[in-house]
Amino acid sequence: MDLRDSEEQAAFRKEVASFISDEAPKAKKGVSGVAALAGSWEASQGWFQKLADKGWIAPAWPEEYGGAGLSVMKQFVLSEEMALRSAPRPGHLVIGLGMGGPTIISHGTEEQKREFLPSIIRDRDIWCQGFSEPESGSDLASIKTRAVRDGDDWVINGQKIWTSFAHQAVWMIMIARTDPDAPKHKGMSYFVVDMKSPGITVRPITDMGNGQLFNEVFFDNVRVPARNMVGEENRGWYVATTTLDHERSAIGSTTGLKQQVEAMIVFAQEHIEDHTSSLGKNPMLRYELADRMIETEMARMLSYRVISMQNRGEVPNHEASMLKLYSSELQQRIAATYLHLLGLYGLLGSGSPLAPANGRHGSAYVSAVSATIAGGTSEIQRGIIATRGLGLPKN
Repeated sequence: MDLRDSEEQAAFRKEVASFISDEAPKAKKGVSGVAALAGSWEASQGWFQKLADKGWIAPAWPEEYGGAGLSVMKQFVLSEEMALRSAPRPGHLVIGLGMGGPTIISHGTEEQKREFLPSIIRDRDIWCQGFSEPESGSDLASIKTRAVRDGDDWVINGQKIWTSFAHQAVWMIMIARTDPDAPKHKGMSYFVVDMKSPGITVRPITDMGNGQLFNEVFFDNVRVPARNMVGEENRGWYVATTTLDHERSAIGSTTGLKQQVEAMIVFAQEHIEDHTSSLGKNPMLRYELADRMIETEMARMLSYRVISMQNRGEVPNHEASMLKLYSSELQQRIAATYLHLLGLYGLLGSGSPLAPANGRHGSAYVSAVSATIAGGTSEIQRGIIATRGLGLPKN
């Protein structure tokens, strides 16, 4: 693993930095992502269009599908610079861009690529992921949602849960059981489903942070064209693992974790004399902040390991699980440290005149609970690391 940029990578890094400086909307101080756009939806759309014009909204995708066809290392440089400079990212497209699209590129037919991929970039369609079910979360292969062939269609009945963006999504990537008699890893298939199809009901779930990102989705005799099956019939598990590998190997998030800790340190320094920071009263918090900063560097090294493997043409498996496990648990520790720093003021919610940052950190603490569940629980990740990384027996 070489931590230095090559001449080509250094030149590309300079190009990206200059583009962001010249073209990106100016962010609010201390805020990143779409929220940084001062509430301007038009500004965000203009910025995303500029990224799309360069192929940078989906930099890994082939150029013929609207991407830039960048090398693995250039993708990393772009992602890192975007995160370092708090450039707005199309977070609402994360499932289509980072999971559904790459899976179709890997396993889809040419017809599927032509039909689905351009709309993610051109129309910025929102996608959702229909994997988890009420009794099939961590044990994903035990899904019960059924798909039965009827002429040129598959008819789907069942339920999905914890489906992010389902209330806004145009398309869903999902797995359903197509052979109930086959071993559970072999009797499922992978579909792309039009969320406007008759028989689909979406019911939002209000989470602990009073947000409504998650949803329940019910399928009542939903007809899906047979051409929308991705990969081979009854081999959807292997297609789904491609989706999960992309979900667990995100690179830019580790830079974001470091920025959170840096922002926390600045806040502690600026408020050391007032009631919103416990740093003056509790010097041990200095050690806690130092631990968090060291841990973000560890997360960055794990992400570098993943990207280095991809650059060599290897497919990270347990290595991606290590990154996902460590980063999601670190996200929870960072959120807890923020509350330690704020003391009781960290418990105040949005709308309270005394809540620092309008209660954002208290909401982040509650939201972080799901970090070790989404994308595969910590227990699942440890199982993958143990069996595939350390060679330990499954039973």
